[in-house]
Amino acid sequence: MKTIDDLTAEGVAGKRVFVRADLNVPLDGTTITDDGRIRAVQPTIAKLAQYGAKVIVASHLGRPNGAPDPAFSLAPAAKRLGELLGREVAFATDTVGASAKSVVDGLGEGQVAVLENLRFNAGETSKDDAERGAFADQLAELADLYVGDGFGAVHRKHASVYDLPARLPHAAGELIAAEVTVLKKLTEDVKRPYVVVLGGAKVSDKLAVIDELLGKADRLLIGGGMAYTFLKAKGYEVGISLLQEDQVPTVTEYMARAEKNGVELVLPVDILASTDFPDLKTKAPADFVTVDADKIPSDKEGLDIGPKTRELFAAKIADARTVFWNGPVGVAEHPDYAGGTASVARALLDSPGFTVVGGGDSAAAVRALGFDENAFGHISTGGGASLEYLEGKTLPGLAALED
Repeated sequence: MKTIDDLTAEGVAGKRVFVRADLNVPLDGTTITDDGRIRAVQPTIAKLAQYGAKVIVASHLGRPNGAPDPAFSLAPAAKRLGELLGREVAFATDTVGASAKSVVDGLGEGQVAVLENLRFNAGETSKDDAERGAFADQLAELADLYVGDGFGAVHRKHASVYDLPARLPHAAGELIAAEVTVLKKLTEDVKRPYVVVLGGAKVSDKLAVIDELLGKADRLLIGGGMAYTFLKAKGYEVGISLLQEDQVPTVTEYMARAEKNGVELVLPVDILASTDFPDLKTKAPADFVTVDADKIPSDKEGLDIGPKTRELFAAKIADARTVFWNGPVGVAEHPDYAGGTASVARALLDSPGFTVVGGGDSAAAVRALGFDENAFGHISTGGGASLEYLEGKTLPGLAALED
């Protein structure tokens, strides 16, 4: 896989370089609430500009269903990118139309532009190869070179991720190169004990990675909403907690396989439970009780791991030489239910091993809870992409960057 360093060594001055970034940041109206993904791609963009490239940055944001929607505009991301770069960033109000062409034509060496949301064009996400390819052809007319640096999208077979690299000389940006290096540490010659912490809402989202890890990890720590399906599989009452009843047989089989393979599967031993889901807007004080995991009242919902579980998880992480964490272990958006997620983050910081926060909501929670990002071994920008890589899948966006 050619890297951005190969491109700059060959010379990019005066060339139009299309950077497929991941600027899919959370917004509260037009206010960015977590700019981590923009900061992650900024070094690649800055390096290309430094070498005199005309940098064209493109990304998706949200799911606008193939048509323009002001709620999903990349304008706030373009503004923030300019602040981080310390220079003006031009913004095109479309993807391949008159505005995009005019903005790109107006770029000088070392200047940067951001195109409007790629998903405003149905061709970006189309499952039809011809429609997707036609959009990629239009994007290719804007550029001379392609740099893939949107790790959060590399598991998608989308026009700007998969089809466009085939139409232009291409290379991986610094972010993707770093992400792949980290993922190889989690899949090849792993230092042990290897501990994986999985949280999040739905167990169905994590079944494939659990299936793969049952043959690779030494310990699996399960929290979040997905834990209640495991607790149900053990025969426990889970009240009105999030439950995927149809996955209980699969989870039961996984628990048996973990025992057979010598993989320690660690579940919560106590829970913070309430009759009311928290108000995430006002952060009103929560009304909860702490109960043993096998004694959740029938009228209550589990919303975070309890103090005993926090100590248990920390103890299971303490001697790890490799730790991968994906997904909050409670409703971390609310301060009264963020304690479990914060305790996992602290346990990773205290671990002497190589620690990876696997993107998505867990990465956002780490930043929201005020932890120093640089204190972790790596914070990924792509939760879904990280999981699919660990599952052993071929990621279209990475395959497209291979020489």
